Amino acid sequence: MDFLKSVFTHPAFFGFVGGLIVGAVFLVMSWMNHLRTKKELKKFQKHLSDKLEMEGEHLARLKADLEKMRGENENLRMKVGAGAIQNSAQGLERELELYARAEKAMILSAPGFAQAWEAAKDGAHRELQEVERGKSLPRRIFRKFFAGGTGAEGGAKLLTTKEAEVAPANGAEAAGH
Repeated sequence: MDFLKSVFTHPAFFGFVGGLIVGAVFLVMSWMNHLRTKKELKKFQKHLSDKLEMEGEHLARLKADLEKMRGENENLRMKVGAGAIQNSAQGLERELELYARAEKAMILSAPGFAQAWEAAKDGAHRELQEVERGKSLPRRIFRKFFAGGTGAEGGAKLLTTKEAEVAPANGAEAAGH
């Protein structure tokens, strides 16, 4: 017993026991930090899985919207491609070119009509040039003052004026044949 008493009372024993106590305290603190970190890791893993799930759903919705938009885009492209010629200025230009070609073909195939048509076209061309130059403004003003009726009657008088210009051309054509 003396041996045990001397061992337990020796200063090295107190240092050893003190070291064990300090080591146990650090072990408990380390274990608590490990548990807290493990709990935090689980929380972050759950948060990450929730976030990835939400982003996956969002990505799936975006892909569905993208496919829907692509389908709509294709439908609109087909509609525009089919209706562009009919509805746009290019369609109108194409139709004008078609009428011009038909007119030329008609002039070549119907000689009696050609001279009257060309005279009427030249008269209309001269009128348009006068309008573009600004010379027709006084003519329009005087026509309104001296027409004496509504716009429809003035239009009828204008039509008779054009017919009178075409009539001598028709008379010359009839005399030529």
